[in-house]
Amino acid sequence: MKKQIIPKTTALILASTILLASCSSRTLIQSNPSGAKVYLNGESVGTTPYSYQDTKIVGSTNTVKLEKEGYEPFNTTFSRNEKADVGAIIGGIFVLVPFLWTMKYNPERTYELVPSASGPKQVAAQPLSTVTAKSKADKLRELKKMFEEKLITQEEYDLGRKKVMSEVEK
Repeated sequence: MKKQIIPKTTALILASTILLASCSSRTLIQSNPSGAKVYLNGESVGTTPYSYQDTKIVGSTNTVKLEKEGYEPFNTTFSRNEKADVGAIIGGIFVLVPFLWTMKYNPERTYELVPSASGPKQVAAQPLSTVTAKSKADKLRELKKMFEEKLITQEEYDLGRKKVMSEVEK
């Protein structure tokens, strides 16, 4: 009789381990540029890239705030309903409780930070003679380069281009 108890105990421990492992979900929070402070649900937890893991149930939502000097604060949310967890689904067939963890987070998420008005996209003050000597073409090239280097957004590029094109040459 003792010989039958050991395999049953081992099977029970193994099943429990699989069920508990499928309750956990992990996601990697990244930002461009990296090194932004990460606030999860209002609490400072580190800097990007940041690995987040929890055992919350399906549909649980987390708020994320990213802050980096020279960039606009970035606020968003993510929920535990992004990717199906096959192990929890199979476990749920035998025991109903794992159905609470049938969905996981996406493995990673990357957020693009936007430079603030006082951020790194501002150009240092130049002598007046240098500023006025630039042609429209030079200004447009500078704008294009800043856009390609992702220092400004498409909207800022379009606005700057419109402003340059409307300038009257002296």
